[in-house]
Amino acid sequence: MSLVVNTVSAKTSENTPDSLQKQTANVTFAQLGLSPKIVKALEAQGYTSPTPIQVEAIPAVIAGRDLLAAAQTGTGKTAGFTLPILELLSRVDFSRVNHKAKIRTLILTPTRELASQVEESVRTYGQHLDVKSLVIFGGVNINPQKDKLNRRVDILVATPGRLLDHIGQKTIDLSGVDTLVLDEADRMLDMGFIRDIRRILPLLPKTRQNLLFSATFSQEIKTLAAGILNDPVYIEVAKQNAPAELVSQVVHPVDREKKRALLEHLITTNRWEQVLVFARTKHGSNRLAEQLDNAGISAMAIHGNKSQAARERALSEFKAGRLRVLVATDIAARGIDIDQLPHVVNYELPNTPEDYVHRIGRTGRAGSEGEACSLVCIDELGLLANIEKLMKRKLEQRVIKGFEVDPKIRAEPLRKPQVARPPRNPRSNLGGAAKPAGQKPKPQGTSPHSGHANHAGQRRRSSGSGS
Repeated sequence: MSLVVNTVSAKTSENTPDSLQKQTANVTFAQLGLSPKIVKALEAQGYTSPTPIQVEAIPAVIAGRDLLAAAQTGTGKTAGFTLPILELLSRVDFSRVNHKAKIRTLILTPTRELASQVEESVRTYGQHLDVKSLVIFGGVNINPQKDKLNRRVDILVATPGRLLDHIGQKTIDLSGVDTLVLDEADRMLDMGFIRDIRRILPLLPKTRQNLLFSATFSQEIKTLAAGILNDPVYIEVAKQNAPAELVSQVVHPVDREKKRALLEHLITTNRWEQVLVFARTKHGSNRLAEQLDNAGISAMAIHGNKSQAARERALSEFKAGRLRVLVATDIAARGIDIDQLPHVVNYELPNTPEDYVHRIGRTGRAGSEGEACSLVCIDELGLLANIEKLMKRKLEQRVIKGFEVDPKIRAEPLRKPQVARPPRNPRSNLGGAAKPAGQKPKPQGTSPHSGHANHAGQRRRSSGSGS
């Protein structure tokens, strides 16, 4: 299975972030093949020129190609696939299509927050189009989702677990899916969704377009891509595992017992008003948020054990600037998309250095500068060394007066937080019902996208089952 290399990565001296911006500075969204109605919606949001990944991805998707893209957060990847999908669907005359309960595009994401924000982007960019979208995820009542699935849905954004719940209850029809998007595929693999994905794939038409987005190209991602994609266009923006260029990074050495006091000191003395703080565990996130709140610093925690209503409330308060500190675990923070988030704090370093890159990528977005600081105790020196090895440079260390490290303290082993799958509806097919993977996809007619792909001289691909 060949890869068509169409890369915008920093693999050569010419492909630096500055030169890429120069290459795309004069390109417009209309020149990429987007219709006036979509351009109008983009201009209303203040978007006048596409990012490098959008310049590469949008024409490829409109042409019907499969896509394998490595893109860090903040590069505009969501618009990179939602915009061309909307363009293709805008060309369909739905008045002539009996397509009431069949989904045309399926977008799978690892978390509820990311699913909500992707679907919000679809609605924002498609506000002038006759395109219907829906988002479904767990943690909320499934019945309203069933009702909405009985109506026309062109674009469905879903988490794998809740999608399988609907499949098990036979409340969803995937036989009309023409485009599949796996967003943040690396995180889905980390969360153990690979088996879910492999149960979903056989239920989709074999002839479809497949778009896979990942922050990194690990061996696991390459294996997954090989089983799904056919002759894909390969895109990589920014050097792999490189943090945003506008993010300043500093390490504050501190004893483990003084971390919370140091965090309070940094927030109050620097007058930080919007801070995203990363903790390693759900319990630790709750405890830290409560302690900060008791100290007069408004804070809330967001993680997988919180109800969806609580997560949405915390995120909404934080985005609106009414909440000073949001304490998050790595998984819960996926999907937090704030253009001008000034400060990210690693209260505890992550187990894997790639997650450090994801964390600090929450700031320094949309051309704004950001600051990421890490509170590192003696227990985490090995994790820090792994981060510096990945980034190929030493991070600046700055000791804060009054929080000097006690040389007599010895390192203690770190307990690895369990990566728990989101809770499942006990009525789902995993509770003992027949496995949907054994079902055969229904015979398909001509896809609405295939005509455009053929017109562009591209042959629609036949995807594998992903086994």
